[in-house]
Amino acid sequence: MKLEEITAILGPTDEPLVAAINQTGASAGELAEAWAWLNADEALVNEGRSLPSGKVADLVGILEAADLIDEE
Repeated sequence: MKLEEITAILGPTDEPLVAAINQTGASAGELAEAWAWLNADEALVNEGRSLPSGKVADLVGILEAADLIDEE
């Protein structure tokens, strides 16, 4: 995935996060879905969407870990 695609979805990010995202082999669509789960999980569940799995779940974990580091 290109840096421009990642920053279009997440905003400015650091190199380690970009590298971790790229290591998953996920698409921009999967990253956008992971971002949506982090920011509106209750709404997605209410829409009847199944919980994230595969690459999307991996991305959710990566983004959650990055959020925890940023909060410290």
